[in-house]
Amino acid sequence: MSPVRVALVDDQELMRTGFRMILETEDGIDVVGEAAHGAAAVDLCHAARPDVVLMDIRMPGMDGIEATRRIVDELPDVKVLVLTTFDLDEYVFGAVRAGASGFLLKDTPADRLVEAIHLVARGEALMSPTVTRRLIEEFARAPGPAPEGSVHGLDDLTDREVEVLRLIARGLSNAEIAAELIVGETTVKTHVSRVLMKLGVRDRVQAVVVAYESGTVRPGDNH
Repeated sequence: MSPVRVALVDDQELMRTGFRMILETEDGIDVVGEAAHGAAAVDLCHAARPDVVLMDIRMPGMDGIEATRRIVDELPDVKVLVLTTFDLDEYVFGAVRAGASGFLLKDTPADRLVEAIHLVARGEALMSPTVTRRLIEEFARAPGPAPEGSVHGLDDLTDREVEVLRLIARGLSNAEIAAELIVGETTVKTHVSRVLMKLGVRDRVQAVVVAYESGTVRPGDNH
């Protein structure tokens, strides 16, 4: 398999250097560039076409949320993994809406960082339970309108696919969903793929956004 191409975006050079030192020791990861602010990150992604961007949120000029939005809109194949100092960061909700595929704390252990990059590169989403709860609270407090075209996609889901979507919204992995439904993990992967395709979304995070914003999944459903 080809190495996962990673771009590092953080306004602190020391932080970028630290991440580079960790990742350059990994055979399956290739660091293809660095950027110190959002606008440079967008340019870097167009030039280097990374698979995954490690994106800081708080940066001068164009912040990580706007940079994520631009990258996701202009380069749909590029996945963004947001790095934050606090998992209840006020910017987390905006970054999810912008298209981020996951979140990690900056003090995440090196092996977890590497695992997360591979996970996101495969198209899976990565959110800590704390971040998931934060998103649910945000949706409960101020749910937005359903994204254009999403209601039609939701209507196309089978009962089992809606069930899978609810479990995704609880933050369950494919293996955990398989255990919950007493089916094989391959079957779950098929269901998840169909859910994403029917909703017209790029990953599990965006599927959860659509589910909550449309009211198909409500905050109380997770308990």
